[in-house]
Amino acid sequence: MTGPLDILCIGSVLWDVIGRSASHMRVGSDVPGRISRHPGGVAMNIAMTLKRFGLTPALLTAIGRDAEGCDLVARCDRMGLGTEYIYRSDDLPTDRYMAIEGANGLIAAIADAHSLEAAGDKILRPLADGRLGSETAPFPGRIALDGNLTTALLAEIAQSPLFAAADLRVAPAGPGKAERLLPLLPQPNATLYVNLEEAGLIAAQRFDTAPAAAAALQQQRGAARVLVTDGGNPAAEAGPHGLITATPPPVLVTRVTGAGDSFMAAHIAAEARGETPPEALQTALRAAAAHISGDTDL
Repeated sequence: MTGPLDILCIGSVLWDVIGRSASHMRVGSDVPGRISRHPGGVAMNIAMTLKRFGLTPALLTAIGRDAEGCDLVARCDRMGLGTEYIYRSDDLPTDRYMAIEGANGLIAAIADAHSLEAAGDKILRPLADGRLGSETAPFPGRIALDGNLTTALLAEIAQSPLFAAADLRVAPAGPGKAERLLPLLPQPNATLYVNLEEAGLIAAQRFDTAPAAAAALQQQRGAARVLVTDGGNPAAEAGPHGLITATPPPVLVTRVTGAGDSFMAAHIAAEARGETPPEALQTALRAAAAHISGDTDL
């Protein structure tokens, strides 16, 4: 890596295998389409978008030393993403994610991130051994953290002095893992990015709108700062600046995988450029809309 490090992206970096069809699909559908393989995972998607917005990210993750892992690290290097802090395992295979998308959205997906979970806190060693920080001199910059880490490790991170000085941005990595973020919710240096369904799971109640969800997570669950999206409906932020809302631009949906990651990365980059909270929310919604419509390369 050359140049200053702007942000650490901690979590899943894997191969996305995505099947897309222009047809509406249901369980049992057998339709023509395209199948592609490209670098993915929450941390990877965020890092790629941050790079596109001019920031310099480094990855903290687990990648195998198998052929798929070597290919993945080489792709990261070519994209200018920092790979020198990645934990490379001799006995864990490189993780994968597989999804099927139709004209009516995401049909099904399977995330095989078992190697990241098995690696545990080994991926955090650079934050403790002096390369990026230590307990007495914790890393002082931005960190994007995804919820593919284990519940125990996320709880450890919430209390760890290694993260005490960071600007911590957190994504749940899907509704099935949203509740893992509960220990991070009240941390004063943490900003959570969730969709409406994930907000409901964290709060253990159903919400009809993103503003209602954001307000409840702050007032009832003690969130220091939270952003909630709801597809093409208004999004909201609740935090030190009060309740902020904005409506995403209407677009034709051509893909959905990675939209939340694009939103989060664009928001981080916008604030890094000095945009105000309302401006940053609008910027993030435009970036997510561009991703969904297929107007970006992420």
